Amino acid sequence: MGTKDKVLLQHELEVMAGILESKAQYRKIVKAGIAKWVKDFQDGRIEIKTVDDLKKLIEIDIELQKDEM
Repeated sequence: MGTKDKVLLQHELEVMAGILESKAQYRKIVKAGIAKWVKDFQDGRIEIKTVDDLKKLIEIDIELQKDEM
């Protein structure tokens, strides 16, 4: 493997590490959003007809988890 290939591979690894770190941070945000939604629902601040926000948060969380499997 030549020097150019090694540099390219190192760059790709760094980019992938950055993407994985970003996804981990996004998951934390989504999980916090889900927890907040559930708490607000339990406290009666959210009515059942507004579950679209929760659905979107769950869908985002599932998308972020797909690459982890």
